[in-house]
Amino acid sequence: MKPLQVAVGVVKNAAGQVLIALRDSSLHQGGLWEFPGGKVESSETAEQAMMRELKEELNLTVESAVPLITLTHQYPDRLVELHVFLVQQFSGLVKGCQGQPFRWVNADQLARYAFPAANRPILTAARLPPYYAILDDADESQLLGNLEKILSKGVKLIQARLKNLSSTAAKKFIEQAYPLCRQQGCLLLINSAVEYEGSLEVDGVHLTARHLLALDRRPENLRWLAASCHNVQELQHAQAIGVDFVVLAPVLATATHPEVDGLGWEKFAELVARSNIPVYALGGMSLASLECARQAGGQGIAAIRAFLD
Repeated sequence: MKPLQVAVGVVKNAAGQVLIALRDSSLHQGGLWEFPGGKVESSETAEQAMMRELKEELNLTVESAVPLITLTHQYPDRLVELHVFLVQQFSGLVKGCQGQPFRWVNADQLARYAFPAANRPILTAARLPPYYAILDDADESQLLGNLEKILSKGVKLIQARLKNLSSTAAKKFIEQAYPLCRQQGCLLLINSAVEYEGSLEVDGVHLTARHLLALDRRPENLRWLAASCHNVQELQHAQAIGVDFVVLAPVLATATHPEVDGLGWEKFAELVARSNIPVYALGGMSLASLECARQAGGQGIAAIRAFLD
């Protein structure tokens, strides 16, 4: 079955709120909230279709947009391929040109609204930032200083990869780190290889590939669940158990593992295209790699050193 091509815009205003609209009850998936968009015509690209639909539906003129996520979804009656763009620069006063209600919603409140099933990965992508910093404990004495340096650069998503610390030291560091992250509106995830006793106050867990494959379902009571992947099998398993997002590595060769060949952007794009969840590129990344990652279908980049240089 040839998928129906649909273009979608995740529109964010200066306050970081996201624009959603209510589908007419007479339409497919009617009565549910949606990110605005519509069918791609044969004479246009997905981006052109998104720009046209936002103008026709909501009176918005898109001034710039970047790819956010592409996914496929099988409804009982049709197969849909969604090409989703992030729109942060636009002009025009929003209005429901077809009489449809619309709202500006804080990103962390999107889950309160009923969306079509195909939109679920978009809800996650809309809430995730473009940068994912990995805080490594190679030098324990620099941990807190490195965290503060990362936060000072405006990073909103951090993984604490504390594989060398003792259980007591890891717990003590998280007790210092989490309040700092909260103050900056930054999510803090703990790597599943970190040893600690009891519970840690963090926003979620980042699974190693080994721990990912050992699970047959998503652990309960986790706000965020991420995973490290290196191939299509791991990506598919992550998606099957309900992981929110993944890191795919290594994309490029790294200074720490020069003997390991990177996937390259072409292979990265191929693997991302086979996944329906947000994917960060890891391995040899710099801040300037974000554009390459987005054009290859990625959510953004993950790195250790790029946020410390």
